[in-house]
Amino acid sequence: MEYKYIDIFAGCGGLSLGMYNSGWKGIFAIEKNSDAFETLNHNLMEEKNHFLWVEWLEKCNHDINEILISNKKELEELSGKIPLVVGGPPCQGFSMAGQRKKNDIRNKLVHSYIEFIKIIKPSCLFFENVHGFTVGFTNKKNEKTKPMSTYIVEELKKIGYNIHSEVLDISEYGVPQKRKRFILVGSLDLDPKDFFDVLKKKKESFLKEKKLPLKPSVKDAISDLQYANPKIKCLDSKGFLSGTYGKIESDYQTYMRYGLAENAQPDSHRFAKHKEKTIELFLEMQKMCEYGKRLSTKNTDLEGFKRRGITILIADKPCNTITSHPDDYLHYSEPRILTVRECARIQSFPDWYQFKGKYTTGGKLRKSDVPRYTQVGNAIPPLFAEQVGRALIIFMRNNKNGESII
Repeated sequence: MEYKYIDIFAGCGGLSLGMYNSGWKGIFAIEKNSDAFETLNHNLMEEKNHFLWVEWLEKCNHDINEILISNKKELEELSGKIPLVVGGPPCQGFSMAGQRKKNDIRNKLVHSYIEFIKIIKPSCLFFENVHGFTVGFTNKKNEKTKPMSTYIVEELKKIGYNIHSEVLDISEYGVPQKRKRFILVGSLDLDPKDFFDVLKKKKESFLKEKKLPLKPSVKDAISDLQYANPKIKCLDSKGFLSGTYGKIESDYQTYMRYGLAENAQPDSHRFAKHKEKTIELFLEMQKMCEYGKRLSTKNTDLEGFKRRGITILIADKPCNTITSHPDDYLHYSEPRILTVRECARIQSFPDWYQFKGKYTTGGKLRKSDVPRYTQVGNAIPPLFAEQVGRALIIFMRNNKNGESII
């Protein structure tokens, strides 16, 4: 039996990959950015044939607001026929790790999400966003406004959904990263608290089945991807070097590299071209500064330090939240920032999953571009998403009448 769902604000496919691995089948996915959609398309459509798709929607990147207008009739024909809608709107405007701008235009996509749910009226929905989604902005009177999480709960209840939400730390689900996320589940017929009970109850047996540790460290995740390994010319970036694989040193690495050819090279493992002064600064930081603490011009007086902030990773601990900025973290033993592949490992993307588009961007383009680092940083960790997919199947089978709603 195939369990079907729609993924909106799909990004590069982290949530959809987890749904694929847990036995779901995608109907279609909506993602505005062309590079993120190309990554999703290559891995989950071309390689895995995961999405059924619909005849009326071209298989390419789409703006959800345009679909809500141009394809409203087709969406209305799906009303009440879809078991599940997953996904949450972009989080940058709410993120406590970013600049947190209440006027960020992407914040308004929450209203687009509500409108989509009103039309489709799925049996259940799964929504994810940053922890900052639960914190109100400060108005001109220095008062906290209503958190967006409260707004979305109120609106979904008006439509008829039973709602339960929690803030979960993804590091408790086998992902080597402290990543707090607002998780909301809605159902027309069931008590969503049951989903969270299943998710928490099953996590240890899930990881045991996968032969994975409950709380892997950064070193567990990336120690086979050292700069010290032999290097090759980067195939998709002229003038850059890419790393090669070293010896597998953990069960986590075995899982990440499963299915690769013996002579395979890591995808998106391009090293930054640091200046000599930058390398010297990094070495000095690794000698003098506290690991695991965010360093900035406010709390360090190192000569030449002009960065907005950087954290030296602790080898035997989980990483802090992976972001869209490549220079947020310094490697625990080498004087360099992380590669896209290392960030993807920490996010639990398997190594067969390839990322498309340019590696980085900057300036004003940060609001529109979604390069590889950003695709990874914005994603839901697939290992967590797979547990979500499994828990949703169990939850949706166990309705009050004893009959499956999927």
